[in-house]
Amino acid sequence: MYQHELKVTKKKAKKRIGRGNGSGHGTFSTRGCKGQNSRSGGGKGAMFEGGQTPLIRKMPKLRGFKNPNKIKAKVINFETLEKHFQENETVNLESLFAKKLIAKKTEVVKILGKRILSKKLKIELPISKKAQAKITY
Repeated sequence: MYQHELKVTKKKAKKRIGRGNGSGHGTFSTRGCKGQNSRSGGGKGAMFEGGQTPLIRKMPKLRGFKNPNKIKAKVINFETLEKHFQENETVNLESLFAKKLIAKKTEVVKILGKRILSKKLKIELPISKKAQAKITY
């Protein structure tokens, strides 16, 4: 397709309401005669369900609030390190990412002490107090 082959498409003109009877949309401006929907600001709200109790009022109220900026740490236990790492290897974000234990290098990771770590590893990540106590070199 070339630029000279393009055709101009006709756009439908917007309906101009309330511009006099000569326009064909004067007097009541396509709103009918009287009533709720003929007035400005009239009509039912989006949540109106014909008079029955709206769904939003049937739902229980949830107290408190959820922090949208909460940072959830990815937990890695000793048993995982035992399985995936060799003796004297370094445990950091790059090595965990290379072994596909975390999805992104920017993830927040914390080491927990489930089971016992028998291998000697160099850990360069935050570690729990219980895990720190279990490490014996």
